[in-house]
Amino acid sequence: MKSRNFRDIAFIVHRYIGLAVGLLIAFVGLTGSLLVFKPEIGQFLIVQQVGAIVPHEQMISIDGVLETAKSVTANRPDLKLDSIRLPTTSDSPYEVGLFDVTNQLTRIFIHPYTGAVMGWNESDSSFERIVLKLHYSLLLGRNGEIITGITGLLLFILCITGLILWTGWRKLITGFKIKWNGHPKRVNFDIHKVVGIVTAIFLAFTAFTGLCWNFYDWSYPVIYAVTFTPQPPEVTSKLISNQAPLKLSQLLQISNNVFPDAKTFSVSIPSKAEDAVYIRKRQNHELMFYGESGVYLDQYSGEVLREVNSLKLPLADSIFSAFEYLHYGTFWGLSSRIIYIFVGLSPTILLITGFVMYRYRYRKSKQKDVMSDLHLS
Repeated sequence: MKSRNFRDIAFIVHRYIGLAVGLLIAFVGLTGSLLVFKPEIGQFLIVQQVGAIVPHEQMISIDGVLETAKSVTANRPDLKLDSIRLPTTSDSPYEVGLFDVTNQLTRIFIHPYTGAVMGWNESDSSFERIVLKLHYSLLLGRNGEIITGITGLLLFILCITGLILWTGWRKLITGFKIKWNGHPKRVNFDIHKVVGIVTAIFLAFTAFTGLCWNFYDWSYPVIYAVTFTPQPPEVTSKLISNQAPLKLSQLLQISNNVFPDAKTFSVSIPSKAEDAVYIRKRQNHELMFYGESGVYLDQYSGEVLREVNSLKLPLADSIFSAFEYLHYGTFWGLSSRIIYIFVGLSPTILLITGFVMYRYRYRKSKQKDVMSDLHLS
């Protein structure tokens, strides 16, 4: 295939994908920009809801938090305990997560020093949770996840075709130049060209990782297969007759022995007798707010069933870990997160400038048709 024909095909694909799903891509990008600092926004909103907490010398035990959560939900059999998130700072509360039969999240905030219930947040009604669901599912459940997953695929194709069409391959300087004193048509084209090339790689990262996450049921097995990485077996606790599960504080201590220098982020609450307890950790080198390491423990014996260490991950799991850095923009810390705010805004700019380019071309085509009709007449 000749180079010119290849570029023509890339141009057609690029144009019509942009026109078809550009608005949806822009919406997903805008919500993504809002989520770049989701952890900080979430913590800010919690403080606004529960009020300030004055630090004391000693926090209450996680066992007391669990008992409080069980007592205040005793008349809510529809809610199932899922996890307890430990305070991230000395002035933040414990967060107890519960889910109902429709998989809607409810959070209970418990004072870390007095054990008092400070507030509830029901039905995924918090701002950051709503924006998150809009971002990956459009609030349409699984159907929305499929739509945004396909949108991610189309955005990835847009990035590839945009790279092919970039004029800088012929002359590098022109590829990054905006002629501000030129005709509005030229200025619009240059903005589209420069914004596109600057953000293309980052947009491709977010598009591909979003696609894999929304279709994890096939993408994860494929990645395990192509990297020749065995999928980790399911871990379960061994039920011991007449023995109650260990206290969460005991399990926490065991996890601290495995990762003595890591900070505990959350503890899962088993819903079944055979479930293992997963304690999520964040080691000092990790940039993800939620942490990347953890320990699976037998809830009866405290045996370490599996250790997840971000420094010693198998190849496939290292790829999955990299997904989080590439999608959330945390790979350079604060600087890359700030960049990702603008990356999320770029599809809106590209949509507007791309539509203007299409209108210019459409008008030119119409004028040619008119001139042709006049000539024939």
